Amino acid sequence: MREFHRLLGELECVGLDAFPAFEGAVEDGDTFEANAVKKARHAATALGRACLADDSGLCVPALGGAPGVRSARYAGEAASDAENVAKLLAALEGKARDAYFACVLALATPAGELWTAEGRVHGQIAAAPRGEGGFGYDPVFVADAHRRHDSVQTFAEVRPAQKNAISHRADAVKRLLERVDPSAL
Repeated sequence: MREFHRLLGELECVGLDAFPAFEGAVEDGDTFEANAVKKARHAATALGRACLADDSGLCVPALGGAPGVRSARYAGEAASDAENVAKLLAALEGKARDAYFACVLALATPAGELWTAEGRVHGQIAAAPRGEGGFGYDPVFVADAHRRHDSVQTFAEVRPAQKNAISHRADAVKRLLERVDPSAL
């Protein structure tokens, strides 16, 4: 939510925690888009208002795209971020470390309108976690844009404004706002 508040600027953004009785959709899709669309349509119907849903994760080509849509549950259903990162680093031993974060946003209205947009940021997986900021795989992800000069920083080491300027979520928000007139919602 913090990232969306920063990225959406003056657009009102209310998290699902404002609706304690709401039961979210089960994320059982095989793609980020399938999960985002399912969540957005479910919420728009249940809440009677336009709803934005995100599904995102880390994709590593050398691992067949894993963790992918299972990014949050890569090391198991109740795994911590640290456990997911540890499993990722172990799986990458001796393999190419190219990776990208992908984000698909879906915006649905109660009337059935739907817009989607995908954003990506490419980079590499660091040898070990670094940094205190961010969440998930941020401590091991070094965006290509942050590999300049002598400075190589993970997403967990850069300021939020630096991350938001290039992130997969920022890219997806930009693409979605190009397609949707927010005043029409």
